[in-house]
Amino acid sequence: MNHDDLVDHLVRSTPLQRGEAARVVLDVLAYFDETTESFVRRRHRELQSGGLRNAEIFERISAELPHRAVAPPELSLRQLRRIVYG
Repeated sequence: MNHDDLVDHLVRSTPLQRGEAARVVLDVLAYFDETTESFVRRRHRELQSGGLRNAEIFERISAELPHRAVAPPELSLRQLRRIVYG
């Protein structure tokens, strides 16, 4: 997709050069393109590597999901565990 208008806006409103602004746009789009399952797995790994235990991890992920750009349907803690562990 062509996002020249957004890249132009970033170049005008920030100190970013055109190439840097284009990379930022692509990074943001990739972040928001992440599926619910990929988000849950990634956040689980990140929080686990931070020393949190599963009970706290799944509670935190459950609280974060509704704040995604396109919020997925509400998932139970059991459904979150199934995404991670199958």
